[in-house]
Amino acid sequence: MQTQSHAITTKRKVFISYHHRNDQAYKQALLEFNDTHGIFIDASVDIGDIDDSLSSQAIRRKIRDEYLASSTVTILLVGTETKYRKHIDWEVYSSMIDGSVNKRSGIVVINLPSTNCTTFTAPHSGEKELVHPECTSWTSVNTQTEYEERYPFLPDRIIDNLLEPKAKVSVVPWEKLTVARLAFLIESAFQAREANEYDMSREMRLSDFNPKI
Repeated sequence: MQTQSHAITTKRKVFISYHHRNDQAYKQALLEFNDTHGIFIDASVDIGDIDDSLSSQAIRRKIRDEYLASSTVTILLVGTETKYRKHIDWEVYSSMIDGSVNKRSGIVVINLPSTNCTTFTAPHSGEKELVHPECTSWTSVNTQTEYEERYPFLPDRIIDNLLEPKAKVSVVPWEKLTVARLAFLIESAFQAREANEYDMSREMRLSDFNPKI
């Protein structure tokens, strides 16, 4: 991530979804970056906040009603094992719900360096110019197979919604983040959240099964 002067007018409450065992260092780096520049209000779960001995239903309810209820934007940090984590799938699913307790959130996906993924999406007005000014040629992607080839580590639920024309989900490499770009992505996700019509047809994951192991 890079520093860059930018005036943050309104801080949004952000829930950070990530693989605790593999990617804790990146969450910490993001929070330290935010502490320095004051980009957002952290509303995410820390290690130890939720008792692992609770039932799956109780954990899902706590994430939905105690953490996501107060946030309006979810940042998903994607590493090499993220797509197989059931808790992450529950967090993303719950971010998409427009319920009585927690309302629908905007979503920003950040591919971590471990994925070696340098491709990106730009669904919001002005995103191409501010976040990806060096890109002069854009390609339309229209099939699940194409998305899976471009983003081999993205959770299936995210790919479902990259294919959904009524949902705006930004995907950006970690290395491209600056203060101005991160602030723009969060604010754009916030502004789009109520109009998003997420594809929630996929069943929630019930295990952390990785078919490649």
